[in-house]
Amino acid sequence: MFEGLFQPMHLLVIFAIALLVFGPKKLPELGKGIGEGIRGFKDAMKNGGSEQPKPPSPSSNPGTEIKS
Repeated sequence: MFEGLFQPMHLLVIFAIALLVFGPKKLPELGKGIGEGIRGFKDAMKNGGSEQPKPPSPSSNPGTEIKS
């Protein structure tokens, strides 16, 4: 079914369409963002999701301090 899906000509057509849609200036930023996302996903899978982000403490955000 997906035997010849990613042939070189298909990849060139996909790249050309992406270049037309996003433009030459935005394409490197898009690639960088996708790469960072994949890298973050791999790191999370490697750690097993054991690292939970800590919620910010009230004293760490001085802009939301309640003054009496």
